[in-house]
Amino acid sequence: MRLWEIIDNAAAARGDATALVAGDTRWSFAELADRTAAMATALAARIGAGDRVAVVAENHPEYVTALYAVPRAGGVLVHGNTRHTVDELVAMFGRSGATALLGTHTQLDRLSGHLPETVHTVVCLDAPRHTEAGWIGLDELVGDRGDRNPQPRRPHEPVTPAEHGVDESDMAWLMYTSGTTGRSKGAMLTHRSVVAAALNTTMARPVADDEVYLFPFPLFHVAAYNVVHHHMRHRPVVLLASFDAAAAMATIEAESVTSVSLAPTMLAMLLEHPSRADHDLSSLRTVSYGAAAMPLDVLRRSLAELPAVGLAQGYGMTELSGNAAFLSPEDHRRAASGDPALLTAAGRPAPMTAIRIVSEDGNEAAPGEPGEILVRGDQVCAGYHDDPEATAAAITDGWLHTGDVGRVDDRGYLHVVDRLKDIIITGGENVSSREVE
Repeated sequence: MRLWEIIDNAAAARGDATALVAGDTRWSFAELADRTAAMATALAARIGAGDRVAVVAENHPEYVTALYAVPRAGGVLVHGNTRHTVDELVAMFGRSGATALLGTHTQLDRLSGHLPETVHTVVCLDAPRHTEAGWIGLDELVGDRGDRNPQPRRPHEPVTPAEHGVDESDMAWLMYTSGTTGRSKGAMLTHRSVVAAALNTTMARPVADDEVYLFPFPLFHVAAYNVVHHHMRHRPVVLLASFDAAAAMATIEAESVTSVSLAPTMLAMLLEHPSRADHDLSSLRTVSYGAAAMPLDVLRRSLAELPAVGLAQGYGMTELSGNAAFLSPEDHRRAASGDPALLTAAGRPAPMTAIRIVSEDGNEAAPGEPGEILVRGDQVCAGYHDDPEATAAAITDGWLHTGDVGRVDDRGYLHVVDRLKDIIITGGENVSSREVE
């Protein structure tokens, strides 16, 4: 399946259902499908097959449109990190070969005058018309949609010319990741890899029929696959412009949010916020966390202070297009009821994922012994853009070398010990930097 087909299918099945909430914006699946098709058609007239279209924007509803529309136009969406400097972003554009740029006013302002010559089209997502800086307003790009009445897509509706030739194995998103070593590398995420990650997550962490999901991360992060994950199940995504604990709690209350993804630091900020008691969080059923190890004190505090909320962990990375192992709410409850060893686990492999632990010589590590975590499955990226050496070093016979050190216990739970590059060797022994901390 290709990414935009998820939205078209949702529009055909539940066109009137809410797809996206972002501030005052509230779109149905029919509206999101219409906007996706309109943006894709407009971009297809300006880019060629496989062209890179960069995006540098805060969390904006049209960024969600771009997640689906750029691949639908036959292009590749290059995610720019808004926290990067101008020099870092311009270098990334140059390396990716971007020919077009989408951005919010704030981000385009700071990039003005610094864009490489390859970028011939600049579209301002939050300006309706042509700007003094020469940017094209989004409404101007796609034509006035004010009088349009979006209709649900019909199943098997013929594709537009922009969609011809786009295959599941084609790159959809290009995400630059530095990990813990060297200069950033562009992970090539395909339609197949992103859809596989979303499908794997759907099986490992089912989405309820009444789910309302709050997304607080930047959309340039691989966590954006969670948007696809929930749209796949025809459920709404509530988008925060940026994470703020008070705003998150207010949004949970206002939109009756049932699930949210948080980094451990975000969860700690929410628990410690002085206005927490002022907000009704009774709709919340699940808090999923990842992106870093959860401090045990924060985990235990969460279990104690939010007893009705199930905690779920996901282990993954950009090169995996999302998460590949999961620790369920049931696992957390067992941990709280007398099985504390589970608190240090990252989870079990998802149904469509294989995980191996290998020693330094490349052989299987003994049961329970630490080694590098290798992952195989359709969600593994296609490699690193324009970097065959890094690709060959990272992916062998379909197995991704994660660079993480881990072990699998006798119950099949994966435990992440450290990053491979962070291991300290002293007295002939390997010592985890986490252990030292």
